[in-house]
Amino acid sequence: MGMGAYSLSSRATRSQAMGYDTKSVHEIFSQRSINNAMNPYGVRLRESRDSKEHPDSVSIILALDVTGSMGSIPHHLVKEGLPKIMGNIIQSGTRDPQLLFLAIGDHECDQSPLQVGQFESNDELLDKWLTDVYLEGGGGGNTGESYLLAWYFAAFHTSIDCFEKRKKKGFLFTIGDEPTLPDIPARALKNIMGDGQYETCHAATLLDKARESYHVFHLHIRQTYAGSVQETIDGWKQLMGDHLIILDRHEKVSRIIPEIVARTVRNTSGADSSGATISDSGKPETKIIL
Repeated sequence: MGMGAYSLSSRATRSQAMGYDTKSVHEIFSQRSINNAMNPYGVRLRESRDSKEHPDSVSIILALDVTGSMGSIPHHLVKEGLPKIMGNIIQSGTRDPQLLFLAIGDHECDQSPLQVGQFESNDELLDKWLTDVYLEGGGGGNTGESYLLAWYFAAFHTSIDCFEKRKKKGFLFTIGDEPTLPDIPARALKNIMGDGQYETCHAATLLDKARESYHVFHLHIRQTYAGSVQETIDGWKQLMGDHLIILDRHEKVSRIIPEIVARTVRNTSGADSSGATISDSGKPETKIIL
C-alpha cells in the first residue's frame, strides 16, 4: 500500500461531489457493522513501504476513538481536517507521508473494539478507509477505552520502512476523551486478532513497545464531560509525560498533528523528541498548558 499521491485539488472536487460539507455524520459514516476489510481478525501486518514514487516514506497512524461523542472527530476529518493534515505535513517538508487509520472502541463492552485500515498516500484511498470506519458509538461505564490496542497493533502488527531501513521512527497519535483501559486479557486479544499465542498485556508495557519504532502522542479532547475530568488528565500526564497534548476542541486536531510531525522531524533523527510539547495554542511549550 502507499501508492499514489495526495492531491488537494482532486480531494476538494470529490468532497464537493460527495457532499462532505453538508452531510451529517451518519450520512457519511453509513457502516452499521465493521467493514470486513477493516476487521483485524487474522491480520498479520500492515506495511508502509518505500517506492520510486515515495522513496522516503514516513509512517503515521491516527487512532480515533469512535465511542460516544467522539464520532465528531472522524466527521471533522472527512469534512476538512484530513486535507489540512496531509497538505500541511507535505508542505512542511515531509514529502512521503503514509497514513493508516485505526478506530478504537472498548474491548470490555464493544463488538468491534479495533478497526484497521491500510497505510495510504492517495487522497481517494484515504477517504475510502476513513469513511469505511464503523462508528459503533459504544463504550461503557467502565474505567476507559481501548487506546492500548493502538499501541499493541503498532508494536506487533505493522512493518514500516522508515524505521526498519533508516531508523527514523513513525508517528502514532491516539485521539479521545477517556482514560485508557489498564490492560487487555489474552482471551480478548485472541477474540480480536484471531488464532495465536497471547498473554495479558498492560497499557504501559504496550506503550513502551510501540515507542520503540514510533513517536507516540495522545491528543486528549477536553470539550466533552468525560474529557474535562481532571483525574483523567492527570492519568494521561503520568502515562505520556510531555507527549500528552490537551486540546479544548476537537477541530484543533488537524492543526496540531502537522505541527508535531514537522517539529519532531526537524529535531530528531530517529530518537525521541527533545521534551518540548505543544499546547492547544499550537506553540511549543516545556509543559502542558491547560
